[in-house]
This record gives sequence, C-alpha cells and structure tokens, in this order.
Amino acid sequence: MNVNASDILIIVLVLVAAVLAGLYYFNRKSMRRMIQAQEFIEQNRMTAQIFVIDKKQEKPSPTNLPKAVYEQMPKMAKARKANLVKAKVGPQIVTLMCDKPVYEVLPVKKTVKVDIAGMYIVSMTGLNLADKKKKTFTEKITAKLNSTMSAQTEEPKKKK
Repeated sequence: MNVNASDILIIVLVLVAAVLAGLYYFNRKSMRRMIQAQEFIEQNRMTAQIFVIDKKQEKPSPTNLPKAVYEQMPKMAKARKANLVKAKVGPQIVTLMCDKPVYEVLPVKKTVKVDIAGMYIVSMTGLNLADKKKKTFTEKITAKLNSTMSAQTEEPKKKK
C-alpha cells in the first residue's frame, strides 16, 4: 500500500476544513448568546448606591453565591475564577459579580453609585474607568513621556 504525498495533503486539508467549520459554528453560537445577554443587561439595568464591603477573585461556590444562582450557572463558569464583590445594597448584604475593568477601579469600604442588572455590576456611574485604573510602572512612564513630548512640540508652535 503506497501512500502518496498528495493523499496526505488531501487528508490534512479535509481535517483543517472540518476544524475551521466547527470553530465557525461555535463562534456564531457564542455570539448569539452574547448578544442575548447584552440585550438582557440593557433591559434590566438600574442605578443603585452600594457600599462595597469586600472584593475577591475566586471560583463561584454555593457559599459565596445564592444556591439558586449557583445551580443555574454553566459548568465552565463554575470552573473559572470570577470577580465577586460583597456589598450592602439597601439593608441587604449580597454578593455581586462584575467585569474586570469595573472590578479594578471599585473602591473597597466606600459607597459608590453603580449600574446593576440582576446581580451583575455593569458599570460605575459618574466615573471614567480609564483614569481610575491602577497603572503599571511602564504605563506611568509612557504617559509621562507622552505628556512631556506633546508639551515640547506645542511650545515652538506658541512662539511663532
């Protein structure tokens, strides 16, 4: 039984085409879910004032989330670490989830105004997230250099 290079090439091309078709299918499926979730968030968004008690990045469990919510979560979400925020909303102390950009700027032991959809913190109102994010050393140096360079280029223009 002789195996030609063309036979191997055809088999590899068929496998690559099958993998690409599968990835395309799963991508479309996940995009549909993401659009539905975004629509749900926009419909149920409300502004509330909360007092942030604590924030942690940990895997969801029945101890840190309501049992009904934990049971409805997909298996992949249960296996991943999530940004959990323990906060006082009105008279109740609840555990909320949020995105990473919001989680990074959320101050602990302070009262803040946030947009909430269910038990999900969508955003902080009246706050520019880009300005409040903790910057790394290299980001600070880059920002400083950019500001000095722009100031130096503007000085000759003003003299003219």
